[in-house]
Amino acid sequence: MNDRSPATAQSAAREPLIATPGPSVSIVIPIKDEEDSIPVLVERITGVVGRDALNLAEIVVVDDGSRDATWQAIEKLASSGLHKVRALRLRRNFGKATALMVGVDAASGDIVVTMDGDLQDDPEELPRFLAAMEAGADLVSGWKKERNDPASKTLPSWLFNRVTAWMSGIKLHDFNCGYKAYRREIFGTVQLYGELHRYTPVLAHALGYRIAEIPVRHHARKFGRSKYGVARFLRGFLDLLTVMMLTRFAYRPSHLFGGIGTFIFAVGAAVLAYLAGLKLFLGAEIGERPLLLLGALLVIVGVQLLLFGLLGELVISRASRPAGFRDLVAREIAGHAKTE
Repeated sequence: MNDRSPATAQSAAREPLIATPGPSVSIVIPIKDEEDSIPVLVERITGVVGRDALNLAEIVVVDDGSRDATWQAIEKLASSGLHKVRALRLRRNFGKATALMVGVDAASGDIVVTMDGDLQDDPEELPRFLAAMEAGADLVSGWKKERNDPASKTLPSWLFNRVTAWMSGIKLHDFNCGYKAYRREIFGTVQLYGELHRYTPVLAHALGYRIAEIPVRHHARKFGRSKYGVARFLRGFLDLLTVMMLTRFAYRPSHLFGGIGTFIFAVGAAVLAYLAGLKLFLGAEIGERPLLLLGALLVIVGVQLLLFGLLGELVISRASRPAGFRDLVAREIAGHAKTE
């Protein structure tokens, strides 16, 4: 029997509910030579966090070998205790991917947001990233739909994004955008090195994580200069080939090398068959023909690639699965625990 009166029930219904904080958020910012930008950026982030009551764990700023007074600027922010800033300084310039991994390793939040420190990424977009995460995405990538950069950057970037989307099969508009939000567990399975930070959506998608994209405002650079040149796109293309190998053929190398080897072998065999036909039915001299050498070379290379693929399969079959393989590929686990 319920002994609460209607008045008591109505009074209880009018009592304000205690809002439970959302998942904690860590913001990781790798920077190099941004002494003027980083204090302004941190102030803007703090303003958005306070206004929207975000559950900020910390702002991790990683100085990737700056040569100006960037370290002094972020050290001052960290020592003030006003902005939840953690400052890390690398021994030299290791590159953005390494700086990101160092920052992520130091972060404690359930969600990790990465952004650039040049004021081109807008902190006002933070609530939209978190809303997309709440909607079920594991990784949310920003899309600089309207870029405030010169054509020397936008045109190569456009081509790079189209090629990457075609080769990876992930229909994102902007792989280059450093403004992204991740569930922290992604970095337990995706390791960044070299310049693979552009391909985190590809690497995460290959492991079954859900990827989303939102358009974000993009501002023109106010201080300093861009750190990227034309060579970045060549390195990016080579890294794309690495990512394709890791995501599509890491556990089936014979599909790659065997497929290429079979094609090359078939072309070489056709060339040799043609020459053999000329010799047998027409009596033609084929010993001095360059085509004979080409056919023999194609057959040899094709066989070598086939054997290389089979050798790769043998190595994989003999290698033990990595520790935590179940947790790597399983999204959810339910039911009675297995007893030993």
